[in-house]
Amino acid sequence: MKKILAIFILLSTGISQAQSSIPSNYFKNPLDIDLVLAGYFGELRSNHFHSGFDIKTQQRQGINVIAAGDGYISRINISNYGYGKALYIQHPNGYTTVYGHLKKFSPEIEAYIKKLQYAKESYEIEVFPEAKDLALNQGDLIAYSGNTGGSGGPHLHFEIRDGQQRPMNPALFGIDIKDTQAPIINSLYVYPLGEEAQVNGSAQRQRLKLTPLSDGSFKAEEIDACGEIGFGISTFDRQDGAPNQNGIYKIETKLNGDKVFEIKMDKFSFAETRHINQLIDYEYYSSNNSRITKLYRGSNNPLSIYEEVVNNGTLDIKDSLDYMFNISVADFKGNIKMIRIPIKGKQSLVRNPKNIKKTDYFVQANEAFSTENGPIDVYIPKSSLYEDTYLDIEFKGDTIYLNEDNIPIQNYITIGFDVSKYNAEDRDKMFIAKLNKRGRPSYSSTKKKANRFTTGVRNFGTYTLASDKNAPSIYPVNFKDGQWISSNKDISLKISDDLSGINSFRATVNGKWILMEYEYKNNTITHDFSDDVVTETENILKVIVTDNVGNSKTYEATFFRK
Repeated sequence: MKKILAIFILLSTGISQAQSSIPSNYFKNPLDIDLVLAGYFGELRSNHFHSGFDIKTQQRQGINVIAAGDGYISRINISNYGYGKALYIQHPNGYTTVYGHLKKFSPEIEAYIKKLQYAKESYEIEVFPEAKDLALNQGDLIAYSGNTGGSGGPHLHFEIRDGQQRPMNPALFGIDIKDTQAPIINSLYVYPLGEEAQVNGSAQRQRLKLTPLSDGSFKAEEIDACGEIGFGISTFDRQDGAPNQNGIYKIETKLNGDKVFEIKMDKFSFAETRHINQLIDYEYYSSNNSRITKLYRGSNNPLSIYEEVVNNGTLDIKDSLDYMFNISVADFKGNIKMIRIPIKGKQSLVRNPKNIKKTDYFVQANEAFSTENGPIDVYIPKSSLYEDTYLDIEFKGDTIYLNEDNIPIQNYITIGFDVSKYNAEDRDKMFIAKLNKRGRPSYSSTKKKANRFTTGVRNFGTYTLASDKNAPSIYPVNFKDGQWISSNKDISLKISDDLSGINSFRATVNGKWILMEYEYKNNTITHDFSDDVVTETENILKVIVTDNVGNSKTYEATFFRK
């Protein structure tokens, strides 16, 4: 109780004061193994920045995860996706540490959360314990590393957040990662931005040739340019001990020795993270699956990772003047890779103008937009797009081609369908789907109200009405109907749905709800017999799986245990 009281006292003295300077020796490594990274803080991911360190766990699960500091478990979140099984520790200095993709929790925490899961009859759960419930000391065992949620392999996702729940770079707190290698530069691009701007007689993006120099830096080919231009770079960092292409820490640019642009991956907020699509060349990414970091800042860009920006990071190149533009890419340890780009100001005739396809649908970023044709309507709220743009929209029956997915969307746009021509029975099994390039439909969360279906989307593409009249499938994995399974530690089944997707499942034994852990990556649900809820010799298992349009499949079997 003294420890718990101390926590309350420290918290009440003012979190903001505790965070006036970053404590570099407060937190301990969350794993008792050498820290090798699979992912770095601020790394460029799909629609978001990576919010912590992905720490390798020697390609296995079950490594002890320990509390990085004194505190208490302030949040437990178990989800099929995202962080999977995750713990949040509130520390007396106002910071929060996060531990994700866990296999299971320590015995005390596991017992605490399973009691609540059984009370709620749900695998997915989120709770916020009080300080007195699960207090702990630095170094205490809190969990075992795993691969749950949206993990692509066994590892520990570790975060440190400030008092406003903004993720911060763990390296700032002394979480040390060995790194003796300079960042890697893949490619360099130049962008004519102004209406009259051109580079080498072209108004389009160009890739520049890089020549390695003896000091490890690069020199780019000299360019002739005039007007407002900007640059972009494809780069990554590689720490010692692993080949992973991780995110960089800092990029800085200078024109004739004067700094014009800097980004640094120290801290960001979750509210801004989707604006990553303004940092990268989204059009290039959509067609090449490779991210170019733009070294200039567009309008209405709220990202806080910009440290110092002059004239939005763009260069105003004048005719008949010479310039030297330098780019430096650095990791947290200070290893640096440089690029030097000579620029000759030269007004040239534009032989290769920008490709702007004008259509009947022009959307202004600061105004709402709507259109409809036949049974389909589209509404784009104000500020959903970053820039004014023409959209390519085509209506055909129950299908809408809503532009190529090469323009980023910040806020949800709504697509609506009038389904009054369909009878109630057909509508019951219908949903709005996005079609991939092969025409394969995937479920888009569909709201149904009388004769109108709507969906909110954040990606352009082709959307249509689809129908799913087939129930999900259920197959046993490690047992058979009528089998004795006394030696089994668990019971597992495969569940899947080939069209609208799994919405929910429920399992009972002898009429009593049992906890089934869902692993979507291999379509399995598993019950651990250590929960001690299956106590009879003869047991009737019943599993009901329902898809996103309400089709259900029931599986029943009998198994025996001593």
